[in-house]
Amino acid sequence: MSSHDLRHLASTAPRIMVVDGSKLVRKLIGDVLTRELADAVVVPCAGIAEAQAALAEGPVDLVTTSLSLPDGDGIALARAVRESAGQAYVPIIVVSGDAQSHLESRSFTEDVTDYFDKGLGHSALAAFIRGYVQPQPIPGARVLYVEDSKVVALATKRMLERAGLSVLHFIGVEEALEFLETRRGQDDIGADLVLTDVYLKGALSGNDLLERLRHDFGHGKRRLPVLVMTGDANAHNQSALLRAGANDLVLKPIEERLLITKTLFQLRLSRLPEQAALDA
Repeated sequence: MSSHDLRHLASTAPRIMVVDGSKLVRKLIGDVLTRELADAVVVPCAGIAEAQAALAEGPVDLVTTSLSLPDGDGIALARAVRESAGQAYVPIIVVSGDAQSHLESRSFTEDVTDYFDKGLGHSALAAFIRGYVQPQPIPGARVLYVEDSKVVALATKRMLERAGLSVLHFIGVEEALEFLETRRGQDDIGADLVLTDVYLKGALSGNDLLERLRHDFGHGKRRLPVLVMTGDANAHNQSALLRAGANDLVLKPIEERLLITKTLFQLRLSRLPEQAALDA
């Protein structure tokens, strides 16, 4: 994913294209977006041809699409959007009940900006989209951040703090685990989200931290979301991180809007009641 995908997204009246072969699904998503984003203009389309016609009439701020469409698939739609004049930077979100397996297999192309698991429900989808077009801070949210490079840590910490997040920075997994150990068994476990690099100079890696959080501490993905930063382009290694329990990956070099969008979304999702997250 190239960093230019996420420029110029903030909008007071975003135009959001919803592409799905089901008229009912288009209406359901449209209704939720209209309710959750009062000034949003929803552009419903049944497939690629309708989407291309709509794009010819004017630009949009974001596109959601299902993987399966009557005249192609979401990947083809993403490519068509990228080829449309003036639409090179629009975020394209694939909404699918099979998104996780596609994510783990790293089968999405770089034309797709992000993915969303429709099993999380339309309210969660609205929160996800809001993170792109109208990002809102989450006061008091704490990010436990593990990074051993002073330069990278300083830059990333500033990105997170600009979004109103509190950052607890540790240079190694060992120090982070010591901190979390002091909160073991308490209602407040010390952080609301973990952001970690994979390769660190200490004896333990980001993989080890992920393993300890999910199995030793027993923190699930909703209880303590984990975002893993990696510059490793190997699809197998990326898939292994997701299967091991990472909520999502943030690929290096870090793009600020993408980092903040993923962080805020995971924080919002972790705070949704279970039923609200799963109610589609």
